[in-house]
Amino acid sequence: MRYIKDLREYLKALDELGELQEIDEEVDWNLEIGAVIRRAYDLRAPAPLFNKIKDIEKGFRVLGGSGGVSRQEGLKFCRIATSLGFDPCAGAKEIVNTLADSFAREGVKPKLVQSAVCQENVMAGEDVDLMRLPAPFIHSGDGGRYLNTWGTIVVQTPDKSWTNWSIARIMLLDDKRMTGLIPPQQHLGIIHRMWKEKGEPTPFALVLGAPPAVPFFSGTPLPTYVSEGEVLGAHLGEPVEVVQCNSVDLQVPAGAEIVIEGTISDKETAEEGPMGEFAGYMGEHDTPQPVYNVSAITYRDAPILPVVNAGAPVEDTQTCCGTMYSAAVLAELRKHNFPVDTCFLTFESAVHFMVVTVEEMEHTHASAKKLAREAKDLIFNSKPGVDFPKIMIVDNDIDPSDITQVMWAFATRVHPQNDAHFFEHQKTLPLLHYLNAAEKKDMSSTKVIFDALLPSFDRNKISSFEYSYPKELQEKVLKNWGKYGYGK
Repeated sequence: MRYIKDLREYLKALDELGELQEIDEEVDWNLEIGAVIRRAYDLRAPAPLFNKIKDIEKGFRVLGGSGGVSRQEGLKFCRIATSLGFDPCAGAKEIVNTLADSFAREGVKPKLVQSAVCQENVMAGEDVDLMRLPAPFIHSGDGGRYLNTWGTIVVQTPDKSWTNWSIARIMLLDDKRMTGLIPPQQHLGIIHRMWKEKGEPTPFALVLGAPPAVPFFSGTPLPTYVSEGEVLGAHLGEPVEVVQCNSVDLQVPAGAEIVIEGTISDKETAEEGPMGEFAGYMGEHDTPQPVYNVSAITYRDAPILPVVNAGAPVEDTQTCCGTMYSAAVLAELRKHNFPVDTCFLTFESAVHFMVVTVEEMEHTHASAKKLAREAKDLIFNSKPGVDFPKIMIVDNDIDPSDITQVMWAFATRVHPQNDAHFFEHQKTLPLLHYLNAAEKKDMSSTKVIFDALLPSFDRNKISSFEYSYPKELQEKVLKNWGKYGYGK
């Protein structure tokens, strides 16, 4: 693993890959930044780095699409791979399966350092001014300017036994206050409730522009009381460097660009939202959420604020959740000896549709139905399985990260009547757009598993380059591809 310790090093790596586009033209934080990021997503273009922002002091910058996908041949996952320490050419299966291995290892505690670049500049007390930061108004219809869309919220239990890193949207209220979603069932909500039960606000630190692996692990659905920083250390094979905050008793990744410190009120709320979300739709209304009161802001010289324009696929929320949830589900299935080859929560479905590939074996309708039931019990009852509603189980001749192969398998291998298995009253994420009001309130809905398993003898009937021609001929054609005039 190559541990990239700060965002500046990551930007150099992106530039070398042709995956960074610096923009020196002045842009407006009011919708224009969001529109450019959205267009870059649609074209799978390089990540835009905005160097000059209207009405924002010189030096403060915004980065979009840092975890997006690429249009370059063989490099679709290069930003994800590079962020997580893999070779840029790594594919989805290598990334997901290696992450699942890391999740099974003993954690490595972070290493405390005495100084850090994220504390080169300090605003504290009355000098705190959130409006100096280039928080964008991302979508027309948003309830406000969203400062946090790709940052890590650090909180800790009152007894300090568990430090949680998570990602949740946070909206500016004024120069010293913010508000954001704190779902009660999520780990952030669980820890916030512990502090409320003590009658105290929750100390927090919001880490913006952390080392590139940090947001991915902050978006990982780990078990309760498992600390993301320790799991990241296990993945990297070395501890993550952290530094002590200035005004709260928390430690944050030392390589960050900006750190916002303070407390989440145990009493005060404010209207938050709506916001365009990962499912690809605008929220319907605002809701009362806890207020973040800011006591200090520290930042690097010329700081960079990473931004995600959540919405229609494919954007960074979906690449993060698609990758990390896949690894978490794979680890869970392996733990219970399910015959899994790999998993992938498809980006193009706005991470609503997971594909589970199984090892080559004999199948009957009865055995496939039994496998679907087992997958339901293991996945939908797991922490990551709460958040997505649809699964397809398919043989491992299908690459689950290739949406063309996935759609072909779904359309040709799933019998509409016999192979769709519905499970009612399953826990669900209330942000799924199609849920009715009662389902959102109860956080419960019907989920489905599609059986796309073929009887083993049918595999020989697949009509494709891989299965219809002798290996020797395949190798000859690939070797001579340039001679045929196609180039590399």
